[in-house]
Amino acid sequence: MEKHAGINMEYKIEDVTGTFNGQITKNLGNNEYLIKIGSDEHNLRILAMDSKGIEFILDQKYHKVKYLENTTSQMNMVVDGVPMKIGMNSQFDSIVYKNSGGGDSANSQTNLHSQIPGKVVSINVGEGDSVKKGDVVCVLESMKMQVSIKAHKDGNVRKIKVKTGGSVAKNDVLAEIE
Repeated sequence: MEKHAGINMEYKIEDVTGTFNGQITKNLGNNEYLIKIGSDEHNLRILAMDSKGIEFILDQKYHKVKYLENTTSQMNMVVDGVPMKIGMNSQFDSIVYKNSGGGDSANSQTNLHSQIPGKVVSINVGEGDSVKKGDVVCVLESMKMQVSIKAHKDGNVRKIKVKTGGSVAKNDVLAEIE
């Protein structure tokens, strides 16, 4: 069974506030997706995407989103020429932590995995260092947000597998903790 990405965002356009739930229902290949927002299905084609923004066609209509700046609680952007603020998920850090092994009660795994693609902003520990569960091992930047990647268990850092400035993909091993 395929696993689909779920998106839950709060948005604020001037005085309009709301929440939507989005889900990718089918990957059609060639950067084209069938997505479901609420109960409606839409066709989404991503034309270009980078750290400055995204261009896409949604149901035959062209849209351009330009990211301006963001904090951990909100992101400022321009959508089709309209300035917009989006509230960010305050649970993002804990979701990433849980999925990197922090929610694992067995705690037997050695590898600390990245659950998001991103760029390594800083490495906060060295090989041989002792860490406690929840200590920040490194900080990644993804979608213009900085996310702390925390140790999933107590132990000693056997190996650091990333370098500052390097890029990581989802599920890459960041460090080995034993």
